[in-house]
Amino acid sequence: MVRIASVPAGLPFLDEIAARWEERRGPGGFGEGMILVPGRRAARALVEAFLRRLDGRAALLPRIVAIGDVDEDEVTSFGEAVPDLPPAVEPERRLAVLATLVLRAGGAFAATPTIDQAWPLARALAELMDEAERAGVDLRAALPDAADPRFAAHWAKTLEFLRIVTEAWPLWLDEQGVMNPVARSVALLHAQAAAWRASPPGEPVWAVGFADGFDDVCAVLGAVATAPLGQVVLPGVDFALAEEVWDALPDTHPQAGVRRVLAALGVAREEVARWGHEDGALRARGRLVSDMMLPAGALDAWGRERTPFGLDGLARLDAPDQQQEAAAIAMILRDGLSRAGRRVALVTPDRALARRVATELLRYGVVADDSAGEPLALTPPAVFLRLLAEAVARDFAPVALLALLKHPLAGLGTTPGNCRASARRLERMALRGPAPPPGLAGIRAALAAKADAGDRPEAETADRPDQPEALPVFLDRLDAALRPVMAQGSTSLPDLLTGLVRAAEALAATDTRTGAERLWSGAEGHALSRLMAGLIVHTAILPEQERDQLPAFLLSVFAGRMVFGQKVLRGREGEAVNPRVAILGVLEARLHAADLVVLGGLNEGIWPPATDPGPWLSRPMRRRAGLPSPERMIGASAHDFTAALLSAPEVVLSAPARREGAPAVPARWLVRLDALLGGRGQSVPLHPAQGWQALLDQPDGPARPVAAPAPRPPVALRPRRLSVTEIETWLRDPYAIHARHVLGLTALPALEEAADRSDIGLIVHEGLDAWLKRGDVREDGLRAAFGAALEARSLRPALAAWWRVRLGRIAEWVAERERMRAAAEGAPVLRALEVRGRHEFAAPGGTFSLTGRADRIEIGADGRATIIDYKTGALPSVKDVEAGWSSQLVLEAAMLAEEAFGGLPRAATAALLYWRLTGDRDRGEERAVPKNPADLPDLVARSMGRLRERVAAFDREETPYRAHPHPGQAPRYTDYALLARVPEWSVAREEDGA
Repeated sequence: MVRIASVPAGLPFLDEIAARWEERRGPGGFGEGMILVPGRRAARALVEAFLRRLDGRAALLPRIVAIGDVDEDEVTSFGEAVPDLPPAVEPERRLAVLATLVLRAGGAFAATPTIDQAWPLARALAELMDEAERAGVDLRAALPDAADPRFAAHWAKTLEFLRIVTEAWPLWLDEQGVMNPVARSVALLHAQAAAWRASPPGEPVWAVGFADGFDDVCAVLGAVATAPLGQVVLPGVDFALAEEVWDALPDTHPQAGVRRVLAALGVAREEVARWGHEDGALRARGRLVSDMMLPAGALDAWGRERTPFGLDGLARLDAPDQQQEAAAIAMILRDGLSRAGRRVALVTPDRALARRVATELLRYGVVADDSAGEPLALTPPAVFLRLLAEAVARDFAPVALLALLKHPLAGLGTTPGNCRASARRLERMALRGPAPPPGLAGIRAALAAKADAGDRPEAETADRPDQPEALPVFLDRLDAALRPVMAQGSTSLPDLLTGLVRAAEALAATDTRTGAERLWSGAEGHALSRLMAGLIVHTAILPEQERDQLPAFLLSVFAGRMVFGQKVLRGREGEAVNPRVAILGVLEARLHAADLVVLGGLNEGIWPPATDPGPWLSRPMRRRAGLPSPERMIGASAHDFTAALLSAPEVVLSAPARREGAPAVPARWLVRLDALLGGRGQSVPLHPAQGWQALLDQPDGPARPVAAPAPRPPVALRPRRLSVTEIETWLRDPYAIHARHVLGLTALPALEEAADRSDIGLIVHEGLDAWLKRGDVREDGLRAAFGAALEARSLRPALAAWWRVRLGRIAEWVAERERMRAAAEGAPVLRALEVRGRHEFAAPGGTFSLTGRADRIEIGADGRATIIDYKTGALPSVKDVEAGWSSQLVLEAAMLAEEAFGGLPRAATAALLYWRLTGDRDRGEERAVPKNPADLPDLVARSMGRLRERVAAFDREETPYRAHPHPGQAPRYTDYALLARVPEWSVAREEDGA
C-alpha cells in the first residue's frame, strides 16, 4: 500500500504534520521514528512546530533528517550501514582544480581569463556537473550531440573544452580517491532507498514537504511510501485542476514539481489523501490561485466562468521605488504586530529589500532577524578582508587605507575608537589633498613635510574622548601589522592568502582581545574561517598571482555564498529579536505560517528569478543533452509564490515601480492576476499603507516651508577685512563669508585630490613671474621657466606630459603678445609682480580693510597703469565686470589710485586686462574691460562706492548673510552649498516660481 497525503496550501503545513504525528503515535511514542525533510532549515522549522505543539510538555522528538543536504553522518542516522564510497572532494579543492583547467584552456575563450574570471567559470562548471549528476545525465555521452550542427561552429571551442574536462575530471577523481559531492549524495540516497525496499524499517518513517525531486530523492520517497509505517506528505497538491491540464503541465507551472514526484512514485493524483480542511476564505483564494496559474493552453477557462472571486484578505502595495516599498512594508508589519498574538512575515528573495525592511523596522523598536541568511561578502569580517586586500592592491592610497582603518574591526592593538581617532588624525595631517607617494613610506614623507611646515597634530582636540596615538607610533604599528601581506612580485595564492589573514588578525587585535577572536567568532566568522582555510590549503595548484589580484579574487570567491546561523540581534535600545516577526526567503517560507504575510519584490528578474542557462551551454544545448530546463526554476518559484499567497489570512502583494532608478516590470503572476480579475470587473484593493507611507515623515500640522538660512551675527563678529576676490564671493554668496569668517569653517581638501586648474594656475603664475623677473623676453626662456615650475609640482607623469605641451603653446602666445605690447607701448617704467596691497577706510562698524594681490601691475611713461590678471579657467564676462559682479581688477585699480600697493606710487589705471592662458588650440586670449576704456574711471569710482555701501549695510545687525541671494549670479564654486542646504532652498524657490 502506497501512503501519500497532501496538506492544503492554506493550512500551516508543519503544524499539521506535528499534530498528525502526535495523533498517530500517541503521547507514549511521540519520539519514536524518523521524519525526512528537504533541508536543514526545514528541519529547524519542524522542531519549532513540535515545540509549539508540546506547549511546554516534556517529550522526545522523532529523528528529523534533512535528505536534501545529506552527508555521511545523516545517512548513519537513517539506521543503515553507510555504503563503501570514497569521500566527497572538498568544495575549494574542486573549484581550484577546475579553475586551473579553465586558466590552461585560454584558447577556448576570446581572451585568457584572469583568476577572478576563472573562479566563477569553475563554479559554473561544477554546478553543471552537479546538475547532470542529479538528473542522471552522462555528460561524456551527451555533449558531442549537444550542439545543433547548423550552429556548432559557434560552440565548438566551448564543447571541446567541456569534453576535455568531462573526460579528465573523472580520472582525476579516481586518482585522488574522492567523489563529486552530489554524486556521492545521489549514491547514498539510492543505496538507502534500496536498503529500505529490501528491509523496510520497523519504525515510523515520514517524508514531508517535498514539492519536487530528482530520481535520488524520489527513490527514497518511494521506499518510504511503501514501508509498513511509512508516509509521504506533499505540500499543496492542486486537486481542482482538470485532468487534461494536469497531464500537460509545463515546467513553469507551480504544480509541475509535485506532478513529477507523483509520476515518479507511480501514484495518480486521485489516490493522494487529503489532510486538513481549509476555511471558506482560503478555499476561495485557492480557486483564484489555481485559475490564475493555468497554463496558456487552458486560459479559455477564464472566459467560461464569470463568478466573482473572493478577495478577502488580499491587498496590493504599489510603491514608487525600493526605499518607499521597504518603508511601507515595515509599517504594515508594525501594524500587524499591534494586534496581540499575531505573527507577521515578509517573504522575498530580494535580500536588499529584506535588509531595508529590517532597518526601517528599527524606527519602531522592532528587531527582525533575516532567517534567509546574509551574503558572506557583506558580513563584517569578509568586508574587512576585502578592504585590507584593496588597500594592499592600491599601495595604501588614502581612500583605501582610511576605509580599512575606520572599519569597526580595526584595532591595531588598542581600542577601536582610539584606532579610528588615530586614522582621522592621519587623514587630516597627511592624506587630505593630493595623494602622497605610494606606500607607507610615502605617507611618512607627507607627514614629515607637514611637520616641517609647522603643523602640530598633537595639539588637536577634535578626537576626544578617544585618545589618538602619536602618528609616528601609529604608523609603526600599522607597518608591523601589514608586513605579512607586503609580498613583492608574483606569489603563490596560499602565501598571499596566509599573509592576508595574518595581517587581518594583527589589524583586528585590540588591547583586550586577539584578532583571531574578533575575526572568526560567530556564524559569519566561522563560515569565513572555513572558506579561507580551504583556499589556503587547496589553491597552491593555481598560478602565482600579484597582490593587486587579491580584491577581485576575494570578491569572486565570496559571491553567492550565504551565511546561516542563529544571531541575537539587538536594536538601538537593547531590544531582542521580536519572535512574532519573520523575514524569510522563499525557501524558508515554504513551510512557514503567519497571520499576515507580505510578498515583497514581485518584479521580473527578482521573483521569479531570471532564467540563466549558464556560461557553458545554451538553452537548446541543454535540452539536447537531456539536462533540466532553466524554466524548472520558474516552476519552483511559482510554487513558492502560490504557497505563500495561501499561507496566511492576510496577504499583501508588493512590487515597486522602479528598481535601482530604472523602471521595473511587475512579476508575470501579478500581470496574470490583474488580467484574470479585470475580466470580471474586479481588482485587488490597494493597501492603506500607500497613504501611510506618504505621511510617514510629515509634520503633525500643516507643512510650512522654512526660509533659506539668513544668519545675522553681531556686528562685532563680522569680518573687518576681506580680499578683492572675497568681495566677489560676498556679492554672490554672503553665506560663504559668514561660514568662513564668522564661524571659522574651512573645507577640508578632498581625499586623493586630483591636480586641476588651480595647480596649473600656480605653475603658470610661477613660470611667468620667474621669466619676467629675469627680463628674458625669449620664448625659450619662458618655456624653461614653465618647465622648472612644472617639475617642482611633482605631478603624475601622464598629467605633466599633457600639460607640458599646453605650457609650450602658452609660452608661444605670451612671448608673441609681449613683443606686440612692447612695440605698441614701449617698455614699462615700473613693473610689479604678485604685489600685495591694503586699503583701509572708515565704516559704521569701524575701519574696514580691503586687501589684494595683483598678478601684474605695469606703470608706463605717462604715469598710468595697466593691471593684468592671469586666468587658466574661464574669464569673467565684460557684462559682469561692468555690473560689479566680477570686481577683482576694478577694485585693484581703485586700490592703486589710493596708493594701497606697497612700493608703487599712486596711479590712475589705463587698462584692465584678463589673460586666458589654457594652451588649447587658441593658445591664449586677452580680454580688456570695460568695453570702452573711457568708462574705466567711472567704473572704478562706482565699484568703490558700491563697496562702501555694502560694508555699511552689513555693519547693521539686521542685514543677513544669505546663501545665493541672486538667482543667476550664484558662484561657480563654493565650499558651503551643502552646509547652507542650497539644493533644498533652490528647489523650493523654483517650485514657488521665484
